[in-house]
Amino acid sequence: MSLGKEILFFFGALGAFNGFILSLYFLFFTQKKYLSNLFLGALLFVLSVRIAVTVFVYFNIDLSKTYLQIGLSACLLIGPFLYYILKSGIRNRVSKQWKWHLGIWIGTILIIGFVFPYQNYPVLWNDYFVALIFFQWFSYIFLSGFESRILLQKTIMNYNNSNPSERWFGIIFLGNASIFTSYFLGFSRMPFVSCITGALAFTFILYLIILVLLYRKRTDDLFLLSIQKDKKLNNEEALILTQKLEKIMNEKALYKNPNLSLKDLSKEINVSSHQLSQFLNNNLGKNFTSFVNEFRINNACEIIASNDKLTLESVGYDVGFNSKSTFFAAFKKHTGTTPLNYQLQALQP
Repeated sequence: MSLGKEILFFFGALGAFNGFILSLYFLFFTQKKYLSNLFLGALLFVLSVRIAVTVFVYFNIDLSKTYLQIGLSACLLIGPFLYYILKSGIRNRVSKQWKWHLGIWIGTILIIGFVFPYQNYPVLWNDYFVALIFFQWFSYIFLSGFESRILLQKTIMNYNNSNPSERWFGIIFLGNASIFTSYFLGFSRMPFVSCITGALAFTFILYLIILVLLYRKRTDDLFLLSIQKDKKLNNEEALILTQKLEKIMNEKALYKNPNLSLKDLSKEINVSSHQLSQFLNNNLGKNFTSFVNEFRINNACEIIASNDKLTLESVGYDVGFNSKSTFFAAFKKHTGTTPLNYQLQALQP
């Protein structure tokens, strides 16, 4: 075996082994037994089975076809487990029929495996069952993407304003989508792509998950989005934080920085980005952009009312907007009128 193949074997096998270990962690050792982390443990287990078979078959083509059957059969459970991870985590509930749903697929695997074993029906498996397996896997990827479409849009388009659990579920979905793509291209015999690519994709995603777990002191808040939504400061705490925010925004005129981020503001008031995002959404009923734009528009109104020499466009740039269109849209949303109308009314004798 060449050095390159030895490296591929090492990373693929190591990813599968650690996948088994992590599956045990999510199934048995997390502090709170959310359905989402139990489904994740099950997903990691079947993925690890699929990866282990891929690695050993890739480097030993004479391996018994029973192992190929086990690896392909495991793919029928990857999609359902992914779907239920996202559904239970995002919605904090899942239909009681999930047991029947998974039971049907497990029953299908057992029945087909005994009636049409790969060893005796290799053509049937290669020409028909493999295509059906990939179609089922893709269908669940599609359903999972639809279930998490809002979360993915927020995570991809506005990563800094997403919370840890949104990023977590985003990683799980995108990781699985990349693994499916790698396997599909490998089975389709695309040039320069083999099934071992799926093993390496899994290894990369797996270590990304491990890094998240090692980096964070606690992980329970990753498994349910609703945990993030339910937290709300009491009136006294909310008043203190509101006053602190207004003071720092006005004294330092932070809103005039067009690149001001949630992370920047959270550092100024010594709270985490997640805590600040929760406070803005749950207590004030607005997102970070709307909150900052209010200060910008209030300052713009003061400038327009006191100085008719400046152009409206320059006023927008002065208060922190990075474009004329964004300024005009935010101004109308906040005041109910356009900057020009506001200026005409303010300058009337």
